[in-house]
Amino acid sequence: MTTHVLILCTHNSARSVLAEGMLNHWARKLGCDVQAHSAGSAPSGRVNPFALQALNDAGIDTSGYRSKSWDEFSGEGAPPLSLVITVCDSAAAEACPVFFGAAGEPVKVHWGYPDPSNAEGGDEGRRRAFELTRQAIGYRMLQLLQLPLDTLGKAELQQAAAGIARS
Repeated sequence: MTTHVLILCTHNSARSVLAEGMLNHWARKLGCDVQAHSAGSAPSGRVNPFALQALNDAGIDTSGYRSKSWDEFSGEGAPPLSLVITVCDSAAAEACPVFFGAAGEPVKVHWGYPDPSNAEGGDEGRRRAFELTRQAIGYRMLQLLQLPLDTLGKAELQQAAAGIARS
């Protein structure tokens, strides 16, 4: 059964998009039955071009990527979520809608990253910040995929995901 992971950031334009791309990329490469999704509480309506460039430069096809609301994942027909990861501090502090997974509400964890959109140094500085953020997120996604996601209980998944956040 596919493990569905939702990654949240307020605007769903940068960090959550990087995380969705990296988790899906590594899951395919490693043969893991994991599907990442991303969304935001106040989606900007566009994906940051530096996020798309960082993913494209890593060989990830970003066609079809879009900024979307977390409401798409709380209604009927939404995928059964096992894990919800917030990647920005403001999204972590917001009251999330209720998401239902295969066994009720999914595990929630916060993996914070600074916003690469705010990097100094003009376009080159932002480009570098997005690439570093993509690499950092990719590392955590590899750690997540090393877990036996299909057999972990909620308490074990919560503990393991929190441990990854501290790494």
